[in-house]
Formats: sequence, C-alpha cells, structure tokens
Amino acid sequence: MTHEDSHLSDEQLLLGVEGELSSHEEQVVRAHLDACWQCRARRQELETAITNFVHVHQREFDGKLPPAAGPRALLNAQMAELSAAEPKFSELPRYLAWATAIVAVLAIGLFFTRSTMNRPRSRQMVLSIPDSSLTPGAALLASRGAVCEQANTNNKAVPVALQRQVFDEYGITGADPLAYEVDYLVTPALGGADDIHNLWPHSHSATIWNAEVKDALEVRLRQMVCDGSLDLAEAQREIAADWIGAYKKYFHTDKPLPEHGGPQIP
Repeated sequence: MTHEDSHLSDEQLLLGVEGELSSHEEQVVRAHLDACWQCRARRQELETAITNFVHVHQREFDGKLPPAAGPRALLNAQMAELSAAEPKFSELPRYLAWATAIVAVLAIGLFFTRSTMNRPRSRQMVLSIPDSSLTPGAALLASRGAVCEQANTNNKAVPVALQRQVFDEYGITGADPLAYEVDYLVTPALGGADDIHNLWPHSHSATIWNAEVKDALEVRLRQMVCDGSLDLAEAQREIAADWIGAYKKYFHTDKPLPEHGGPQIP
C-alpha cells in the first residue's frame, strides 16, 4: 500500500491528484501527506508533470484539430437553410450528404481529442528527489580521515553506459538527457560510491531543487564533517534520506538561496 512501507506509492498519489480515491483512502492519504514532507514533494512533482503534459498537448495537438465552433455553426446554418428553403425531394440527398460530412468531422475531432487526452501519462519527468527503491544511496568510505584527505572533491564523471542504465531504470529514455544531471545521491566528496544505487537523473532547471542547489549542500556537509562539527555517518544518512530537508536544516531556509542557484529575490 505504501512506498517503501513508509511512504505513499506513485499510484496512490496519482489517484489522489485525479480525485479517484475512495473517501476512506482519501482520508488516509491526506493524513499521511499532512505528516510527510517527502510525499508532499512527490505529489507536487506529479502535479507539475501532469501540467507540463497538458501544456505540450495544447501546443502540439490543439492547433491541428478543426475548431469545434466552426463546424457546429456551419451545421446549424445548413440545417436552418434546409428548413427555410424547403428543398425538393431530389435535392435532399445533397443536403443530407453535406450535413453528414460535417457531423463526421466533428466526431473525428472529438475522438482525436479524447484519445490523446486519455493516453497513459508518462513517468514523472521533474526529479528533484530520487526514487528510494531505485536509488537508496551507497557509501564506499566510512572514515572521516579518508574522506577529508581527498584532494579532488568534484563528482566523478559517470560513464555514458551507466548514465543510460540510470535513465532506463527511471523509465525516461525518451527524455532529453541534457535536461538532467546523473547525480550522486551521496556525493563521492562524502564517501559516496560509484554504484547505480547511488545515482539518479536530477532535473537541471525543471525544479528549484536542482543539482546546483544540492552541490552547495554537499560542500557544506563536507566542511562540517572535516571540521568535526558533524559525524560522517550522519551526513551520509541525512543526504541519502532527504537531501532537501538537510539543505533546509543546515542553511536555515525553506527555499534554495539565490547564490546556490535558487530563485532570485527581487
């Protein structure tokens, strides 16, 4: 019923967004969302993905459909003309054929609209947090000394083949890879491992909680680990469990700071 036995599943969140839960299930989901920030964030991402889909549909398809008002008005005008003129019996087939053609155009347009709107929605594309069942995080170094002795704290480049495997797991193989960074959940600068269970496609600009914001958290946590104010195991655990919550905790803010790639404050 729940996501990882403690969170709502994507199916529950989608049904809730679409208003298709029973009254009892809706109460359960609402109570969980009131207490769980992570599930509220996932619900917001699903709603954003649905909104993006509708915008794409409107941009790509609506302009290609025949406007409904035009054929309907034309049909009404032809029917009025048919009644007023009282055509001879021999002329009826021509009028009926014309009216039938207009009705057919309306029916085809309606069918096309319903079929495109009812297609299954693709997996959420806006990813600011990973799916914990696919990316629980993985650490290689557990020693503060080993972590702080590293000269290069930049994330290692992820091999192309491994990047493709990550996109495959997340079901977004058709998306533009430039819109994402295949990001380490536990950064190597904190002892994170080069493992697919430690990688996920992190949206660049589709969310304010982007990879650049997470980079700032990684720097802060490493500084705290190396100056002794934060235990390494705790830093690894917090960034793996809820990196957005960790950012808010250690930067004392509810939103990404502008200097970290967050929205500019006017």
